[in-house]
Amino acid sequence: MTQALVSGGTGQVGSFIVEELLGQGYQVTIGGRTRPADGVFSKPVSFAPLTLDPDLDQAAAFNGIDHFIHAAFDHLPGKYRGGEGDDPDGFRARNLDGTVRLFETARQSGVKRCVFLSSRAVYGPQPEGIWLNEETAPHPDTLYGTVKLAAEQALAALARPDFVTSSLRITGVYGAARPGMPHKWQMLFSDYLAGHAVKPRRGTEVHGRDAAQAVQMMLELQPGVINGLAFNVSDLLLGRHDLLKLVQAATGCMHPLPAPVTCSAQGMMDTGRLRGLGWTPGGTELLEKTVRSLCSG
Repeated sequence: MTQALVSGGTGQVGSFIVEELLGQGYQVTIGGRTRPADGVFSKPVSFAPLTLDPDLDQAAAFNGIDHFIHAAFDHLPGKYRGGEGDDPDGFRARNLDGTVRLFETARQSGVKRCVFLSSRAVYGPQPEGIWLNEETAPHPDTLYGTVKLAAEQALAALARPDFVTSSLRITGVYGAARPGMPHKWQMLFSDYLAGHAVKPRRGTEVHGRDAAQAVQMMLELQPGVINGLAFNVSDLLLGRHDLLKLVQAATGCMHPLPAPVTCSAQGMMDTGRLRGLGWTPGGTELLEKTVRSLCSG
């Protein structure tokens, strides 16, 4: 049975990845500071202590591991951009130096494939109307984006025929949360249902299931089509007006909606590279089904 180590496997995105791999027959080990509670996942998982400390030798966590998915990221709660707080040096040391040390340890330990969860933040500000593809020159304007880009580049430099690497630039992951945890839009839905004014906004979104399926593809596709490359992982450009209109339909609540955002498709991610390999996200049908489920939960 294929052994996969998922760092940050109990996080919002990591949980989707773990469940997808379990459903596909992988044996999964959660790498992190704290062992997950029993029953968090649909099937049993193993646990290996793992941190983002660049000074630690953590080779033991990779014993018997075939694939490493690095989803862990150390930041202030609820913040990615600005997640360094008042400790930018520590933030960089953990999330870049610590990450690269894990990549190097994985390769030295005989891991066959390594997938890094990056972010659309690597692109930074871009000209209005541009669709972001993997050849778009990145210009990160946050420490978060800068660290993600540097980690991508470090991983690509380690790629070899016997160490297949890829980075997924994931954006706006939504979906049901782990038991006892709020989902991504919990506060937004609560504010709307309570009649509070909601500011117009829109952004790129992808369901956690679809993001997890992209990870699985990176573990199973032929090395020659993915090794050393980055892939955009996004599905919808979604405004709060349209999202909360789905909440209206699911709940019957008719509080005023925020105004639609009518700007161009600035920041939309071109996912042609990944779709060309067979990735098909759920689109509006999956969004509508998910919103109905979140509203009835």
